[in-house]
Amino acid sequence: MMAYFVENFWGERNNGFDVLYHNMKHGHLSTKDLAEFIRERATIEEAYSRSMTKLAKSAGNYTQLGTFAPVWDVFKTSTEKLASCHLDLMRRLQELIKDIHKYGDEQIKTYKKTKDDVSGTLEAVQNIQRITQALQKSKESYNAKWVEQERLKKEGATQREVDKAAVKTKKATDTYKLYVEKYAVVKSGFEQKMTETAQKFQDIEETHLLHMKEIIESLSNTIKEIHLQIGEVHEEFINNMTNTTVESLIQKFAESKGTGKERPGTKARKRKPFGLSGIMKKEKDTESVECPDTDSVVRLSHWSETQLDLMCCVYFLPCLFWSLHLKKIIQQIHL
Repeated sequence: MMAYFVENFWGERNNGFDVLYHNMKHGHLSTKDLAEFIRERATIEEAYSRSMTKLAKSAGNYTQLGTFAPVWDVFKTSTEKLASCHLDLMRRLQELIKDIHKYGDEQIKTYKKTKDDVSGTLEAVQNIQRITQALQKSKESYNAKWVEQERLKKEGATQREVDKAAVKTKKATDTYKLYVEKYAVVKSGFEQKMTETAQKFQDIEETHLLHMKEIIESLSNTIKEIHLQIGEVHEEFINNMTNTTVESLIQKFAESKGTGKERPGTKARKRKPFGLSGIMKKEKDTESVECPDTDSVVRLSHWSETQLDLMCCVYFLPCLFWSLHLKKIIQQIHL
């Protein structure tokens, strides 16, 4: 990477060191702010998880009557899984916050060590600032003395006044030259230390930014994994609702709430077998057959024509058949 800090933090006032040093300290503030941001996100996820859990319980309390009742179980299960996903995200964010705090502690140790390492640069900065101010003042004094000497010469002042001004000018010139030499020496040491320190600050910032990017990458991957789980929950919900057809809901209701499959009046009646002895007995008792009582007549009056026809086919036709057959046999005997 290019030496950006080395090339861009000089200037007449030599404030580059101060800017870079405070920028290093601002890195720790960024770390604290990132931890606070993730903490707020974790709080939101926790609150969301609680709300989803409450919603899942509500789904379980909705009416279980009617054919739609089984659908609430699908809602309840899906909502509980979503609540679990967000709760898991909250816990993982809290673990990430712990890692950020550890990094923050490491930053403080690094800053303390760096402060000691760059103390020489700070001294060089202070020296260059002092010598620069002194050089500027000596330059201004030299210029003022030279101008004064030239003015006296032009105005025709006495030789004594001109010589006196010349002495002051020479003294100012010597002072100015002295500060120029001192400035050159201080400047050389300052540039060397500032170059090294600027690169050191850039290295610290590169390490800091790389670590911050790693934290953000970990945050992104965590959220991505949870969102994939949430997507799976939604996909499962869609499949469950697809499988929950109208027919299955109606079938489930019929099987769980049905009152029986036997219809009224469909019980089979037992029929007595017809035999010859029974028929002979009936033939003998034909003359003494009593008329049906009133209750029997009333009961028969409620039967439909179809029921009466069936009764005749079942009971009277066999009797008629055997009666005719018996009569034929008796006639043959008489002959």
